[in-house]
Amino acid sequence: MKNFIVRTLVAISLSALMFAQAPAAKQSKTFAKPPAMSPAPPPQLGPVALRGGKLLTISHGVIENGVVVLENGKIAAVGGAGTAIPKNARVIDCTGMTIYPGLIDSSTQLGLTEISAVDMTNDLVETSDEIMPHMHVSDAFHAESELIPVTRMNGITNAVVVPASRDTLPGQMAFIKLDGRDKDDMLLIRDISMPLNFTGRQRRNESFNTSRYPSTRMGMAAQLRQAFIDAQDYAQKWDDYNKKGADNSKDKKDAGSPPKRDFRLEALIPYLQGKKPVVLTASEPSDIKTAMRLAKEFNLKVILGGIAHAQMMVDEIAASHLPVIVGSIYDIPDTNERYDIEYSWPAELVKHGVKIAFASYDSHNVRNLPYAAGYAVAYGLPYEEAMKALTINPAEIWGVSDQLGSLDVGKTANVVVANGDPLDPRTDVKRVFIAGRDIPMVSRQTELRDEYSK
Repeated sequence: MKNFIVRTLVAISLSALMFAQAPAAKQSKTFAKPPAMSPAPPPQLGPVALRGGKLLTISHGVIENGVVVLENGKIAAVGGAGTAIPKNARVIDCTGMTIYPGLIDSSTQLGLTEISAVDMTNDLVETSDEIMPHMHVSDAFHAESELIPVTRMNGITNAVVVPASRDTLPGQMAFIKLDGRDKDDMLLIRDISMPLNFTGRQRRNESFNTSRYPSTRMGMAAQLRQAFIDAQDYAQKWDDYNKKGADNSKDKKDAGSPPKRDFRLEALIPYLQGKKPVVLTASEPSDIKTAMRLAKEFNLKVILGGIAHAQMMVDEIAASHLPVIVGSIYDIPDTNERYDIEYSWPAELVKHGVKIAFASYDSHNVRNLPYAAGYAVAYGLPYEEAMKALTINPAEIWGVSDQLGSLDVGKTANVVVANGDPLDPRTDVKRVFIAGRDIPMVSRQTELRDEYSK
């Protein structure tokens, strides 16, 4: 028996040595890309014309048998069958297809997480403090995430990346495109906004032994108020110092020493000055009212988000003239709410004149964004408004409507070609163009599908 064990160990050692010395090519991953899709598409050297499809322009109606010309990363022409096509254009026949602008997801965690159960792949939020406005998701964004190709294959071309909602002020959000050479190319706006979370989940009262301030909503509000007051005081000290320096330009010594820099307070100043919006996320009416009073006290520029259970406040929300990022349509209704309240809430908001945008509030299932709009249409939201809430509305809310959100000449060529209605789960997206680049329709999921379907 002893000799058998020795011989076995020797055999295993020799096998390991032979494997280690094997050529690198034999150690490659076991799955392969589809043969037709494996090479990256060549650079777009000339214009591309999408001809014969049904154009959902968003801004100027539907064009049957239309033409869209893409050139130098922009939309060069949009029109009917008679639209001029450059002689050197690569013409793609889109007969029977639907062509529409790339979709925009207004709240995701793309690039901040990969495998939820593996901590080292998660950079969702810094939980060492509740007030962390000087955190930037752009610093943690992982451009090589396998979740990004999965997402863009369903027509989503842009997204807002948001830190997790564990803190009241968890950091600053970024606006990205879902394609690029690297992280710097994909981050279009690094600090576009900041979440202000007031849902009650930010309380530090998980247990009696670990409870700490703020363990109540009172504490959350007081902590936020103190942070804003401290930031105002910090800004005033710097204004006074800079003014003294200007008044005594000949003798800088008279200005005294500059205030000590505080990144936490410095990050709040653009928001207190109304230069950037905060996304005020709350759910219950009492929380919304408390947070709104706080925002009004400090003149914050507000976008409402996640107000899933505020139906009784619809008139107040409409009167505020604030845009709303609709909460997840898959939320469970409260015990005193109708079963379909989440599905019909977008229609109710639009009926009252509120501008809405859809968001997945997800990372692994961002691709399902258009189906949330589809549910809302089934429960009363006009189809045109649903498409706007995926395209031009978020573009306007985030201040990028001059570049994104519709099929208009001069805008970035983020264009989707699909074989059916964008909101229908049965529809297949056939082509996605981001800044004019024809994106390979390949993801980790398609690779695994092709490998295991052999």
